[in-house]
Amino acid sequence: MIGAHMAETERFPRPRRRKGSGAVTLRDVAQLAGVAPITASRALNTPSQVSPEVLGRVTEAVRQTGYVPNLLAGALSSMKSRMVGVAVPTIAGPVFLDTVQSLTEALFEAGYQVLLGQTGYDNAREDAWLDAMIGRRPDGLVLTGTSHSEQARTRLRAAGVPVVETWDQSDDPIDMLVGFSHVEVGRKVATYLHERGYRRLAGVAGSDERAMRRFRAFQEQARALGVADVPVATVATPTTLGSGRRGLAELLAHPDGIDAVFCSSDSLALGVLIEAQARGLRVPQDLAIVGFGDLALARDLEPALTTVRIDGFAIGRQAARFILDRADGPVERRAIDIGFELVQRASG
Repeated sequence: MIGAHMAETERFPRPRRRKGSGAVTLRDVAQLAGVAPITASRALNTPSQVSPEVLGRVTEAVRQTGYVPNLLAGALSSMKSRMVGVAVPTIAGPVFLDTVQSLTEALFEAGYQVLLGQTGYDNAREDAWLDAMIGRRPDGLVLTGTSHSEQARTRLRAAGVPVVETWDQSDDPIDMLVGFSHVEVGRKVATYLHERGYRRLAGVAGSDERAMRRFRAFQEQARALGVADVPVATVATPTTLGSGRRGLAELLAHPDGIDAVFCSSDSLALGVLIEAQARGLRVPQDLAIVGFGDLALARDLEPALTTVRIDGFAIGRQAARFILDRADGPVERRAIDIGFELVQRASG
């Protein structure tokens, strides 16, 4: 063991460095590996341009010294930061996790890192996040939704940074877009419940703009089908089980009564289900419940939850593909509708 250690030390003699000379540099790595600094740089940045033997020596030198490349210097020389900013409304709820996971994995495989921001369903917070991000010249920005301030839209279009809006559809995207129609979701759920024989429809909706758009469409479609009054209890976002319980309590006070509830998230739907059962209501005989998101818990509830399934993984993968394709040139198809699925289970 001692001999092996001595042999390794002789092969990679540690460079002499002045006391207090600071962080390990690329020159230190090159000296330890016995190559020129430009060769060490090629080995780290474009390993296909050096021989396997040289790559091995440089890799071992990096391991011994603990060298960390100066990514800022690389970004300045190549005009590539290898960083993508991703903004989601909240990390408290699981609905956006599939999108963030698949997006992060796809970008990581291509050599990019993700900087995640939480904007809280608030345009002012999104504007502040964009101020911080655009100045760092990311290689792309991925935003949730299409409802941004005019200031944000102007800055994003002027910045020259690839932008992907997600979880929505729009006739006027900033740049690239992948999502689904919230209006069509609302219409589909109203039609479904009406076809199932429910006539006293109601909703529990988070206060964010996308949820409210779903519920306006839900109400309009219900009226078109002959349901004149569709009460909606609006609760703060991010939505919780508790707000679902309070939302149903509010709706049950409606003078005409209700027999079906559409919820803007599965967590709200779970709260509605618990409150209904606590009040002795049978689901779906007395009250049908439809959620949104198809979280893992939806199929395991009793009764299992009817809900709207969104393929968050597909949204994340396509957002990453947009960013990577734009790095190679123009993108022909800049808006993709992945659609949605209404999953019928026992709750309605």
